[in-house]
Amino acid sequence: MIPAQTGHVSESTASSHRKTWRFWSGAGFVFVLLAAFARPLLALMNYAAGSELHSYILLVPFVSAYLLYLRRDQLPKNYTIDLPLALVFLGAGLGVMAFTYSSIGLAPADNAHLVLLTLSFLCCLTAGGFFFFGRNWMRAAAFPLAYLIFMVPMPDAMADALETASKYASAEVANLFFHLSGTPFLRGGFFFQLPNITIEVTQECSGIRSSWVLLMTSILAANLFLKTPWRRLALVAFVIPLGILRNGFRILVIGLLCVNVGPQMIHSLIHRRGGPLFFMLSLIPFFLVLWLLRKGDVHTRKPK
Repeated sequence: MIPAQTGHVSESTASSHRKTWRFWSGAGFVFVLLAAFARPLLALMNYAAGSELHSYILLVPFVSAYLLYLRRDQLPKNYTIDLPLALVFLGAGLGVMAFTYSSIGLAPADNAHLVLLTLSFLCCLTAGGFFFFGRNWMRAAAFPLAYLIFMVPMPDAMADALETASKYASAEVANLFFHLSGTPFLRGGFFFQLPNITIEVTQECSGIRSSWVLLMTSILAANLFLKTPWRRLALVAFVIPLGILRNGFRILVIGLLCVNVGPQMIHSLIHRRGGPLFFMLSLIPFFLVLWLLRKGDVHTRKPK
């Protein structure tokens, strides 16, 4: 009996050592990957820090790391190698990198360059996850890792399209709000002629940054607090009309201030720096809907 117990303990110790070695090997791979992509990642940080639209990128890795920490007890401890998927993602990452450097050049300075190189980095990171930890571990960590996609800057063409669509929608909602408020006005496209001022709905009025951050917040909240798939989808879908209503309401408030206080209010802080205030106001209906969906989710899962 004693030799058998000794052999069992030895086998268990060896297995523990293999798990430890694989974990630290995976961590080492991440550090090597960070070093290899140091230049484009530093360029991405500088780009995000200097951009009103992309400043949220700086927080995304910390959010993903915190999500992994919350799920640490759910992650499998038996690490395996999924070589096929590792090779697929590694090939995709290296392919995107090769395409970027061959077609755009070496200096990671513009939006297109950073989009492609960040995608390349994430593909290589995913390849390392499949190689060092395996498919089961990656499945358990799917959401925290998938959330890293928000590290990729929004392509300029996508940002322009969303800003234009949001501008059109915001103008229509503002038109409805002005009618409901009883304020006399004339509208010509994006121009609203009020009693003592004419205001124009421009690209800056689209609120694309706050709407994008609200979308990211809804995806995160849906994963953390809701379990039913349709409720998660409903919360994410809700933020689209919510963002448009917020923008239209902001235009209404600025217009009414110009009418009732004076046209100088078009240069006030509520116009130039009021985005965070209206973003916080939009969180009130957002959390109300989240609370209602979560309440229904709890009742649905409650044992009968």
